[in-house]
Amino acid sequence: MRSNEPPNDPPGEPPNEPPNEPPNEPPIEPPGEPPTNRPDGPHVAGDNSGRHDNSGRHDNSGRHENSGRHDNSGRHRPPAGQPDRTKRRGSSGPPRRPSTRKPPTPDEARRVALDVLTAVRSQGAYANLTLPGLLTKRRITGRDAALATELTYGSCRALGQLDAVIGACGDRAFADLDGVVIDALRLGAYQLLHTRIPPHAAVSATVDLVRAGERPGGAGYVNAVLRRVSEADLQTWIDRLAPDERTDPQGHLAFARAHPRWIVTAVGDALGGGPTNPELDAALEADDTPPAVHLVARPGRIDRAELVELSGGRPAAYSPYGVYLDGGDPGALRPVADGRAGVQDEGSQLVAVALTLPIVDGRDADWLDLAAGPGGKAALLGALAAQRGAQLDAVEITPHRADLVRGTVRGLPVRVHTGDGRHPDLPEAGFDRVLLDAPCTGLGALRRRPEARWRRQPTDVPPLTALQRELLESAARMVRPGGVIAYVTCSPHLAETAGVIGRRPQGLELLDARDYLPGVPDLGPGPTVQLWPHRQGTDGMFLALLRRT
Repeated sequence: MRSNEPPNDPPGEPPNEPPNEPPNEPPIEPPGEPPTNRPDGPHVAGDNSGRHDNSGRHDNSGRHENSGRHDNSGRHRPPAGQPDRTKRRGSSGPPRRPSTRKPPTPDEARRVALDVLTAVRSQGAYANLTLPGLLTKRRITGRDAALATELTYGSCRALGQLDAVIGACGDRAFADLDGVVIDALRLGAYQLLHTRIPPHAAVSATVDLVRAGERPGGAGYVNAVLRRVSEADLQTWIDRLAPDERTDPQGHLAFARAHPRWIVTAVGDALGGGPTNPELDAALEADDTPPAVHLVARPGRIDRAELVELSGGRPAAYSPYGVYLDGGDPGALRPVADGRAGVQDEGSQLVAVALTLPIVDGRDADWLDLAAGPGGKAALLGALAAQRGAQLDAVEITPHRADLVRGTVRGLPVRVHTGDGRHPDLPEAGFDRVLLDAPCTGLGALRRRPEARWRRQPTDVPPLTALQRELLESAARMVRPGGVIAYVTCSPHLAETAGVIGRRPQGLELLDARDYLPGVPDLGPGPTVQLWPHRQGTDGMFLALLRRT
């Protein structure tokens, strides 16, 4: 997602407004029990039998047996020689001793995962931005950090699927549940359905989180629901709850792959063939595969071989400046810290470099990035411009994102302007190359933004496509005759790709973008290109190259 975004904040970026506090809701009781203030507290993991702890018992015949007697008045009398404990103690009796039971101490990995889920739900936070800071703040590293990452991102990705299973196992509407209970149920259900964590450990650890939190009364409900979830594996729940694969293959795939139906439709349309295309399942599965970290060696500042050596990574398959990093914190690498390199998906590198490859007649000194935030592509273009003696102007509408661009391109021949890319205060027909990395739904980067698939709505598409067309019209005014425009989105949605290009301004002719992505396989029939995570291992970038006649 880029600048000029309509009111919805883009996935992967923090909201601009302060978050609302989570609602203050009452504790939740276990399913099937009335909401009472029970003196014995909530059910806990390992005790979900519903049995009362008293001196009596029921046998299978239904008879109540105990060692006491009833007189004709119906009052219970104790056995001979035992005190009558039904009598009230007077004020002179000894006071009740306070409970010495301590709340459990939950493990840090699950606690940080629950805290992020709560922030995502109640504050509109972004998991990929919130989690790393909490891991650092709480000094969670190694296996615990890996577990927290898996549980957090996995729960966010599978949210709709998890909610359907939870709803089938509980007897209360989500609207009636306390927020932290919802978060804990999602966290526990993810462990039960998507990991190899033993069910008893997943249930008890999740219940302990609730008992140790601000809403301990919800622990019984969480315990009861998760035990019901654990009665079947994921495939069994899919068989029970998903639409029939024969009559509604799209709905079945949406449930099984934990995607909203409208996104399944959009991806199927972009691939061609809709739900019957066997490639559709692989494309949706790729959204749930954690992406590798890609680095970019900014030319003129560091070459790729040196970055490979310093990072311990591997040369990228397609980008001449890319490096694959297998592990570790990229921010701790000196070349990244000092700006010689950056973290950037290989697909983003490819589309930026492609703009620089078509030959333009005459001068080639003035380049423009029309929607530059947060600055990754502007930095790569700026480094390439420096090698050619060119200058890049970068426009960004949001002030804080414009500041991010300034920090990223420091030391490069880049001038950053805070302004609207639809009406930049720059000379028309004054640029030889123009990059328009347009605001979009971000459906091509769902693997990087775990909660994004559930936040985006089909109603987001029309205002975005209107904005994309306005920006493309601006790009057409800014580029000189003979100059080149790269229209880029991180989305395969046809309305944002072929739909916008099909209604492009007059005087823009399509170049075959495949010619400017050398060595990249499976690029389709052209002249535009759609990259895919399941094909090239990049984000789902769309590229159209246009020359002004």
